[in-house]
Parts: sequence; structure tokens; C-alpha cells
Amino acid sequence: MPDTMHLVDPALRPMLEMWPTIALNAETLIDMRNRSLPTPPIDATGTTLERRHVPGPIGAPDITLHIYKPEDAEGPLPAIYHIHGGGYVGGAASQLEVFHRPLVRALNCVLVSVDYRLAPEHVFPAAIEDCYAGLRWTIEHAATLGIDTSRLGVMGESAGGGLAAALALLVRDRGDYTLAFQHLTYPMIDDRTCAGDQHPHTGEFIWTPHNNHFGWQALLGAEPGGADVSPYAAAARATDLRSLPPTYIMTGALDLFLEEDMDYARRLIRAGVPTELHVYPGGFHGFDIFPGSAASTAAQASRMAALARALA
Repeated sequence: MPDTMHLVDPALRPMLEMWPTIALNAETLIDMRNRSLPTPPIDATGTTLERRHVPGPIGAPDITLHIYKPEDAEGPLPAIYHIHGGGYVGGAASQLEVFHRPLVRALNCVLVSVDYRLAPEHVFPAAIEDCYAGLRWTIEHAATLGIDTSRLGVMGESAGGGLAAALALLVRDRGDYTLAFQHLTYPMIDDRTCAGDQHPHTGEFIWTPHNNHFGWQALLGAEPGGADVSPYAAAARATDLRSLPPTYIMTGALDLFLEEDMDYARRLIRAGVPTELHVYPGGFHGFDIFPGSAASTAAQASRMAALARALA
């Protein structure tokens, strides 16, 4: 494991004490799922939240959607379809309420966040099909929800960014709907990162190569890095990136996903997809969640500006 503490933004180092890295295995996965992030109190001012249980994929259980709106919203409004992170093995939409309500207030938009089935209990394609089913329900009920479907895009962080990228591919290939954008924050999109040479300065903090291997193996139900991994599981496996929606990608220079994210951005640009890429020095996985550093402040500002443009 590299020693990269000297490269961490000094203002971010206290976050590593509050959010220590856990080495994932079958036992510690329970602790990871039960762990709460040290976040500020939820401010519900000016927003509403409705939880709806909607049909999942054929033959699968219902899924839960968390639907946030501005109070007294006059639609149709632009919308974000959000997918939470957690390495494909953890996380929940409810954990991000503290971030979603301010987003809805600031952007005057609807935000729909989906709970999908987690690995290893449910392997691919359970999660992505849940995400597609939730998106289908959202679009089919757009008039009731007050959503302008011409300004609806997908957003996610980490594994949620990976699912958002995979969902954009699936939507393009099935041809039933059109997305206005994909907004990907340090997306987990390439299982081959487990099998290749590791970047010498990434992956020491929060999400490590060990955890990455655990997450991908859990999702795939097989060893990562094989020849037959679907692009709807690992979006970087897609050979054709044409006709995807305009894309925003953000990551930190110390994030394990740095090179897979930069390469995906490069390939999107070569495919003619309008793409914006931001890499923040001194930033590890999840660095942007907590304020107090120039890097996190800049990341949050660029994210909001990009979303405002995408929703316009």
C-alpha cells in the first residue's frame, strides 16, 4: 500500500480520523452498512419528501423511491434521478437526505433517489435492473410528479456513479427513453482496476484495492477482470460510447478510481460526447462530502454549476 498522506490536502486530514478506512469482508460488511457518516443535521426547510414503493423488474420485489420536491413547486420542473453509492454492497438513499434537500432547494428541481438491491445477496443484473425500473416509473409518472422529462438526467457517486453510467448505456441501448445528462462523481466503473497495475498514489484511504476487489466480486458473483463482464455492470467495458448524454465527471487525484475515470472521460470525448472532467489534487475518495478545504469547496461549486447548466 502506498504512503500518500503527504499528498492529502492538509484541510482534509481530520476527515480521515472521523471516517476511518474499513477492510471489507463478510463480517465487516455488516459494520459498514450500519456505519453513519458524520454529517450535519438535516434541514428540511422549503422541501418535501415522499417515499413511494413502486414495481421493480419483472419477477423481482418492489423498489423504494425517495422523491424530493421544492415546497409549493410549480412544474414541470427539471429532475435528477439519483443513485446512491456504497461499493455495490452498502449504502441507502435515506443516508443522503442531508445532501438532497439543499440540492433541491438550490436548483429548484425534483430529485428521485432509488434504493436498489445490494450485493453479494443480489448479483448483477439486480441493481441495474432496479435502477432502470425506478427510472421507468419516474418517467411514466412524470406528469403527476411535475417533472419535465426533457430535462431529466442521472446522477450518482462512487458505485452510484457506476450505476448511473451503466444506466445511461442501458437507456441508450434499449431506446425507450432519453436522458438529458449524466453526472458522475468518482464513479466506480471498471472492474479491471482490480486486476491491473495500481497507480502508485491512489487508493490508500476510504476505498482501497482490497475493498474494490470485494465490491466487484460481490456484484459480479465472480472474479473481477474476466473477459465477459457486461458494460451494464462495469460501464468502462462498453466499446461504443457514442450518443450518450452530456457528461460531468469529478474525482480526486488520490482516489482509486482516478485513472478509470479519466480514461472514461477521454473516451467519451473521442466519441463526440460533450464531457467535463475535474480532478482535485489532495482529494481521496469521498473528499468532497465535508466542507473546510479548498478542494471540497471547489468540487461542490463545480458540481452545482454543472447541474444548474444541465437542468437549464
